[in-house]
Amino acid sequence: MEEIDWVSLRAAAQAAMERAYVPYSHFPVGAAALASDGRIITGCNVENASFGLTLCAECSLVSALHGAGTPGELTVGETPPRLVAVAVVDRHGSPLTPCGRCRQLLHEHGGPELLLETSGGVKRLRDYLPDAFGPEYL
Repeated sequence: MEEIDWVSLRAAAQAAMERAYVPYSHFPVGAAALASDGRIITGCNVENASFGLTLCAECSLVSALHGAGTPGELTVGETPPRLVAVAVVDRHGSPLTPCGRCRQLLHEHGGPELLLETSGGVKRLRDYLPDAFGPEYL
């Protein structure tokens, strides 16, 4: 297992949490990840008055993985960056386990071996989403 600096990852998640837009729930969440290309990327939750359109912190994290800040352009056949390790925190910096929708999203962009920091320690995503549906089924 790759050495992950969980303290720094959690601190980055907590800094992202400070930027959360949560006028309705008042429940800010931050997420930070180590990407396979070495970047540390972050995201926060962004609420919407139409609650179903609210974006979890993990959603903005995946957008950051593929959006602004990606070094260079991918060439045809080149593998896009993947998530390696993810920390998600609440307003107190305590680990949060991703919801079901976010587990599926993380599976698509990190796979079953993705490491998650949880209140019960570091675990692989496959422990939270066994037999996940993925692009191989399409």
